[in-house]
Amino acid sequence: MADPVIRVEGLRTQFGTNVVHDGLDLELRRGEVLGVVGGSGTGKSVLLRTIAGLLTPAAGRIEVLGTDIRAGRQEALAGLRRRMGVMFQDGALFSSLTVRENVEVPLRSVPGLDPAVREALARLKISMSGLPWNAGDKLPSELSGGMRKRAGLARALALDPEIVFLDEPTAGLDPIGAAAFDALIRELSRTLGLSVFLVTHDLDTLYAVCDRVAVLAEKRVLVTGKVEDMVKVDHPWVREYFLGPRARAAQGKAPAAEKAR
Repeated sequence: MADPVIRVEGLRTQFGTNVVHDGLDLELRRGEVLGVVGGSGTGKSVLLRTIAGLLTPAAGRIEVLGTDIRAGRQEALAGLRRRMGVMFQDGALFSSLTVRENVEVPLRSVPGLDPAVREALARLKISMSGLPWNAGDKLPSELSGGMRKRAGLARALALDPEIVFLDEPTAGLDPIGAAAFDALIRELSRTLGLSVFLVTHDLDTLYAVCDRVAVLAEKRVLVTGKVEDMVKVDHPWVREYFLGPRARAAQGKAPAAEKAR
């Protein structure tokens, strides 16, 4: 098995008296796409933001690329953040900036980077995300929902990260757009050697993209494994999710997805 690039042990996250995770353990292996699923309120996005260093846990250990993000020195943590990219569920683009300017935001943290080079790199990432050539000069309000997601992905890729966090990347997309985005994620993960932490509720995405699945339930990771093995898990939510009619429909598409891997 590949070495883990993320290792979470005994994680506890809470807001006031509301405990979201308690004793949560999880690993993301180098080069894999890990899908994280769970019922409403299980803290999927909270887990993503905590591992990415955007939220502070109450207890536990989070090691990312060999660095303990709770105990690491500020210089090390700053360098670590440049090795990670985050695509938020809604894109989280700055509405007053063009797409190109949004993608340039992370690049501005690179000392001495020439503005012309910065613009060229931004346009390259925009192209890699599957957007048309003229999308970089548009404002987010001029783009469709799917195009805004791709722009958010381009910004997440700006600094050539080793790990990419994707929060519900296909939410709100029509089936054709969602399938195209799934194919893009799979292609980029392979060609760039990315390790991907992907929060989703989309069964089609799990079968088309993910190497393994982690199920959040009861404030922890209940089980991890290949998506096809989830049907063997004896837990009410897992059985309902992976054995329901939508799951059976997604399974029917799985062979085609497997051939594309």
